Amino acid sequence: MKKYIAILLMLIAISVLAVACGGNDSSENGENNGGVGATDSMGLIGISMPTQHSPRWIDDGNNLVYKLESLGFQTILRYADDVVADQVAHINEMIDEGADILVIAAIDGFALGGVLARADREGITIIAYDRLIMDTPNVDYYTTFNNFAVGVMQANSLLMGLGINNGETGPFNIELFGGSLDDNNAFIFYDGSMSVLRPLIDDGTLVVRSGQMGMDVVGSLGWSGERAGNRMQELLSQFYSDVRIDAVLSPYDGISIGIISALRDAGYGTARMPWPVISGQDATVPSVQSIIDGEQFSTVFKDTRELAAATVRMIQAITVNEPVPVNDMTIYNNFKIVPSYLLDIVHVDINNWYSVLIETGYYSKDKFLLP
Repeated sequence: MKKYIAILLMLIAISVLAVACGGNDSSENGENNGGVGATDSMGLIGISMPTQHSPRWIDDGNNLVYKLESLGFQTILRYADDVVADQVAHINEMIDEGADILVIAAIDGFALGGVLARADREGITIIAYDRLIMDTPNVDYYTTFNNFAVGVMQANSLLMGLGINNGETGPFNIELFGGSLDDNNAFIFYDGSMSVLRPLIDDGTLVVRSGQMGMDVVGSLGWSGERAGNRMQELLSQFYSDVRIDAVLSPYDGISIGIISALRDAGYGTARMPWPVISGQDATVPSVQSIIDGEQFSTVFKDTRELAAATVRMIQAITVNEPVPVNDMTIYNNFKIVPSYLLDIVHVDINNWYSVLIETGYYSKDKFLLP
């Protein structure tokens, strides 16, 4: 009997030891996966966003986290607040923590080659989010909107506001603004706009009194509205002391708000000096309010909920080794064609802002002051 009891005690001890060892493995995996063991998670997704200074990036991050975690993924979300070195550090931390897939909206699309080479060596899949990552083979997929079409839509909104589409011949004075030179999208927006505007500039319908054209001179580093406002003040002082400006190509709502501030200081927004036609992008709350108030003419709405959903569908397919949904094989990052998914965009102005933004639930009505 004593022999059987000894054997039983030995078996119990072995079982306890096995459970303890199993618990240690699970704890280690849990630390790498946000506190949940590997068997409980679809995988760990690192999300690197460029800044919290723009509400749209906060929405992007929150949408991705919500959608991924509702499907059983673990997430790490970091904002670099427009500091490239911090974004690189965040990506390195995500690699160290065992991320399976990285979703990156780059601050500087030309500055991530080194850290992405490390991610590739670790077997991590890279998805460029909204902003293409350039000059590296280590970008697997890209989700974004049709950015050339964004520029075309912005330019066409200026023609609409000026009445050129209804037979007005001008000439109209126009100035051009571009986005940040470290963001490849800025060049695509500008090229799209100029595909529409350049023929009208060449035939004299539109006049750029400053002569300033090309991204190297019209760009606004960091998509800065303050820089754009300062440049607008200089343009008004140098070229518009005795004539009014009729239109301003702005690629982004934050830049539009800076431009509007400079125009207001110069006396625009009155019966004698009505607002020029000003474009924008992202349908931010300040710019939608500006449209309601009759200042900014239009913006381009890009539904970030749909961008997050498209990215999550990619992640799901990658995780279960199914074909990844893409709809474009033309986007080149100076190294290779990056398989991409492009989403549609919507023109927003005073006539449709409520139906596009409120009735779809993108914003609540109480965010805006109505006349």
